[in-house]
Amino acid sequence: MLAGLSLLVLFVCGFTTFGYALIAPLEDRFARPVEPAQVDGLVVLGGAMDGEVTSTRGRWELNRSGDRYVEALRLALKYPTAKVVVAAGPAALAPHQEPEALAVERFLADFGVTGERVILDQKSRNTEENAVFAKELAGAGQGQTWLLVTSAFHMPRSVGLFRRAEFAVVPWPTDYMTSGSEGLNVKFDQPTENLWLSTMALREWTGLLGYYLVGKIDEILPGPLDVEERQLRRGSGCRWWRDHLGSDLRRRSRFCSHILGLCSGLGSGLGGRHDLRF
Repeated sequence: MLAGLSLLVLFVCGFTTFGYALIAPLEDRFARPVEPAQVDGLVVLGGAMDGEVTSTRGRWELNRSGDRYVEALRLALKYPTAKVVVAAGPAALAPHQEPEALAVERFLADFGVTGERVILDQKSRNTEENAVFAKELAGAGQGQTWLLVTSAFHMPRSVGLFRRAEFAVVPWPTDYMTSGSEGLNVKFDQPTENLWLSTMALREWTGLLGYYLVGKIDEILPGPLDVEERQLRRGSGCRWWRDHLGSDLRRRSRFCSHILGLCSGLGSGLGGRHDLRF
């Protein structure tokens, strides 16, 4: 029976559009707005370089999420006075690799984006730390416009964490993997791609649930909010978290470690070298 169930899961993930159906709602959660007249800065999140290659060869090599850095470069050239915060420390599962921010610095410099406007976060290991450290480094003032650049499927969790860090950003999704019209159908032509996309989708939904349960985001699926609604939801978190784990910091820490360990396992199981951070 277990073998049959395994074969069923393999078929659904590898030969249907299951992964597309799971990831499309994440990609569609935030629409890219009209380009502002003025941008004071942008934050681009890491996970878009092949850390093993860049650490060994000393240059830069984009991975499948490379659109994050391509779009950040485009914006940096379009808004030449905007600061560029690169939130990309070492991957948690590969601490021997150089911080990704250093490779991104080389990438930007090759296209003329250099100087004090480029601010590197070489310490953050996950999206939560991206938000906290980026806020410290940006020094954003009230009324300024800061764009948050990351993969579209990663945007809901990122926005939730940036809200918790009280860093007001404009979501700027990129790196789309679906057209949004695939639906749920059989798809026999690219099973390895289907498996990879299913892995990424399950990983991201698991991350959203885990971050919500441990109280790091206020909604399972953060979305666009007006100011009043955001203030009402601020700090509400998860009732299950409060009832079962209470204020015991050790229990919270252990639970969080288990959830994030599961997420990392999902990410590296079929995702190859796509990204080892969460």
